[in-house]
Amino acid sequence: MKPMSRRRALQTMGLAGLGVVGLTGCRFVGETQTVTSGQAPIEMWTHDPGYAEFFTQAAADEELVGGSPWDFDVNVTSVSADGVVTRLITQAVARRPLPDMAGLEIDQFARMLRSGIAENLLVDLTSLADQHGENLLRTEAYSSEGRVFAIESDNCISVMWYRQDLFEELGIPEDVETWEEMLEIGAEVAADGGYAIGMVSNSGTAVVQSFGQMLLQRGGSFYDAEGQLSVVSEEAVDALEMMAEGVRSGAFLSMGDPYGGATAAALGDDRLIAIVMPNWYEAYGLQANVPEQEGLWRARTIPRFSGGGHIASTIGGTAFGVVADQPLSDAAVDFLDRTYLSPEGQLARYHAGGYLPTLVDLYQTNEFLSIESEFLGGQRIFEVYGPAAEDLPPYYQSENSPQMREAFAGPLLNAIHGNVAPEDALQAAADSYHRQVDE
Repeated sequence: MKPMSRRRALQTMGLAGLGVVGLTGCRFVGETQTVTSGQAPIEMWTHDPGYAEFFTQAAADEELVGGSPWDFDVNVTSVSADGVVTRLITQAVARRPLPDMAGLEIDQFARMLRSGIAENLLVDLTSLADQHGENLLRTEAYSSEGRVFAIESDNCISVMWYRQDLFEELGIPEDVETWEEMLEIGAEVAADGGYAIGMVSNSGTAVVQSFGQMLLQRGGSFYDAEGQLSVVSEEAVDALEMMAEGVRSGAFLSMGDPYGGATAAALGDDRLIAIVMPNWYEAYGLQANVPEQEGLWRARTIPRFSGGGHIASTIGGTAFGVVADQPLSDAAVDFLDRTYLSPEGQLARYHAGGYLPTLVDLYQTNEFLSIESEFLGGQRIFEVYGPAAEDLPPYYQSENSPQMREAFAGPLLNAIHGNVAPEDALQAAADSYHRQVDE
């Protein structure tokens, strides 16, 4: 019997019911034979103009792509983060044009874990990842059945950003070791002057993201390596209790999200003097909202929980996958390898958009250690990112991650605001989740 094609497999899964959304500028699968060398006009979908700019420039950078059998050119189509996955599926089912590469936001990739979509639509990049072994971070979130289907753009390392001038003025040590100590200090400065040393999201699924960052740092996880819900745990209780205590004492501000107007105002009027967020928050949270505070902020690793865990955490991410069975699939894999998995590519990516290297040994090279942040008063930021990268917790997800975020949002908020015990909130959320997914 002739093997079922990827496209036919998608059709038999009943995915056509998602609807068809047309895009222009991309080739049809099977339109031409595989291109083994020469001109390679790569078609790419991404939601972030930063990636569009990087890949477009990288295609002409001889230091990155010189020596390749292909001559690359990149044409980018801008698509929303959720739209990338939706359109990939609907275009494949409807036999309409597909890109050669696609940027897959981490939460949206979870949708591709369902019904073998990733396996049928994307090139298996496991051999590419395996060349780097444990030196390559952040592969687990883009894996299915032990195989890697996309390569992460940024380690998304969460650290603590803090106002060094106000820490000094208030007598807050910059090297507080544990969250328990930090929360005690936070309660004092909140009572004395209305300062906060952190924030907790209090709306929708943003609270799940806020909790997830602290959960991972404590050593817990929403899912285990097999994709089974594992959030009802001692680590989860500790993380949720810490958030609730911080909000109760005033050490943490309770606001909609870390990017909204309320947070920007709190940063601007010196009420929020520390916040735990990933590396990209320096540009998109601090520099964007309080440029006048340049030179006043610093970064450090996160205080540990006394019960254990890590000195770093993570939120977010975007990985790039290669669409299978395209004329330029092989060329796209080569292009991704050169731009994303070479030391030169990782350094170029950082200078282009601040994307942290995913090869952990690069954090100890002079090229990265010598980088100074003007906004952080000339701080050598990789002296912080290096130890954090070596202690970065893994991030596992499941095809049911979207349902998990919906099930946990309400109970988490109830616990943070003191309406229910953390243990009861977590169990209620887990019960709701299991009723939805019927695992």
